Order: sequence, then structure tokens, then C-alpha cells
Amino acid sequence: MSGDQPGPDDVVVPDDLSSLLDGGAEVPSVALVVTQVAVPAPLAAACALAQVDVDAVPSGVGAIAVLRDPAAAPVGAEAISKLLRTLPVILLERREGQITATRWIGGSRDDELPAGLVLSDAPAVLEDLLLGSVAAADVPGVVSSVGMSRWQAMRALAGARKGR
Repeated sequence: MSGDQPGPDDVVVPDDLSSLLDGGAEVPSVALVVTQVAVPAPLAAACALAQVDVDAVPSGVGAIAVLRDPAAAPVGAEAISKLLRTLPVILLERREGQITATRWIGGSRDDELPAGLVLSDAPAVLEDLLLGSVAAADVPGVVSSVGMSRWQAMRALAGARKGR
């Protein structure tokens, strides 16, 4: 072989190996934000005011925001955690069968969590949404932030406060 052409046994090593460790720039296929908000309507309303497109799904641990655009997961998690101020939220993302979990507090990314630990006592609906075996729109009690006007969102938030 000539010195200019790599042979079949030559190995080419890239200069930057970080893409091998973090999965590169692969877009998640599913992104969920698990919250401590008791019911989905106020979560959807808050997301509508923050212009985050989600379907808020009820669960036994709190409402789950299923992001309509999984590629915008960090932006969505940041906005939702800003809205909930001191309450932590957990962003779950699925990429090529691998699940990652990240805690967010007050609009800032906090730390990575072991996904298996987060999912160990999770309600079935969370796992179903994350694995794609059920669509958020098919879950009873789902409330979407998409198409919710500012007035509707404020009304939903006011109704949630009265219910306390």
C-alpha cells in the first residue's frame, strides 16, 4: 500500500473521543419530566405560559410532562424546573434503548441519577411512556399545553390554588 492510502488493517483514531462516551449528538426519541405536581392541569397550564409543548399525564408520583419535541429536552426541563422553583424535577431521556436521568432544580441541571434507581419504584405509566408502548394522548386524564391560551392557563392555575 502507498503511504497516502490506509490499508484494510490500518486503524484511524479520531482526535476527539468524547463522542464515543456521551453518545454524540444523538437526539432522544422520548423525553419526560417527572414532577411533584399533584395533577396534570396546572402543570400543563404552567408549561403553556412558559411556551413548552407538553402532554401532562397523571401518575401516582406526580404529573409527568411528556415533551412534544424530545430534541428540546434540556430547554423544557430548564423551563419546568424554573416554574417549580425549589422542587426538583427529573428529566428522563431515551436514546437508542438507553435511558438517562438528570435532576433539575430552579432552572439548573443538578446531577445525573442512575436511571435504574429512578425507575425501580416508578408507576407503570411512566415506564410505558418512556418505552413508547403507550402514547401520552392515550393516557386517561392527559392535559396538553398545546393550544392552551394564556387566559385558560391562568384559569387552570387559579383553580388549582383554590383546590388546596
